[in-house]
Amino acid sequence: MALKIRLRRMGRKKAPHYRIVVAESSMPRDGRFVAKVGHYNPTTTPATLVVDRDKAIQWMAKGAMPTETVQSLFKKAGVFNAEPGAVAQAAEAVTGTAKKAAKAVSGVAAAAAGAVASAASAVAEAASSVVETVTERVSGGSDESAEPAAPTASADDAVAVEAEATEPTAEATAPAGAEDAPATDAPVATDAEATEPAADEQA
Repeated sequence: MALKIRLRRMGRKKAPHYRIVVAESSMPRDGRFVAKVGHYNPTTTPATLVVDRDKAIQWMAKGAMPTETVQSLFKKAGVFNAEPGAVAQAAEAVTGTAKKAAKAVSGVAAAAAGAVASAASAVAEAASSVVETVTERVSGGSDESAEPAAPTASADDAVAVEAEATEPTAEATAPAGAEDAPATDAPVATDAEATEPAADEQA
């Protein structure tokens, strides 16, 4: 809200006098005001001018801007030639206002920082839960895929089995031949022996 220090008209027609007031700039000339800092009556001789210098300085320290007419009246009243005490009071007012503003800003900053921290914590928790879920799914899938597959018979194994099946047949036929061989040799030897005495007799 913009504040102005200006004149507010009072009195009857053709006999005006004015109050020096602090009012919002949006208010009409004779409308509502915030504070009164003095009064001015130009109809008297000499003109009457009364200004509460301390109030005027305090309001100007708070940001109230005097109009050109009021500024000239303040110069006549010596408002800008204030005593050291009034200047100190105005400085204290400005310092107090600055401290209040700093406290308000720090409070808002602390609240914003707390909100950001809580939001970051919530996001971190959500991300952690998502990572855990994905990890569980991945580990479960790898365990299932790691199960041993059923052994399958290869072509080499089939050949080995067939070879083992045929080996006893060869062994079974081998002794039969061996037994037949001595049987054929024996009669031949007997015939030779039988013929030898005949040869001797002829001799």
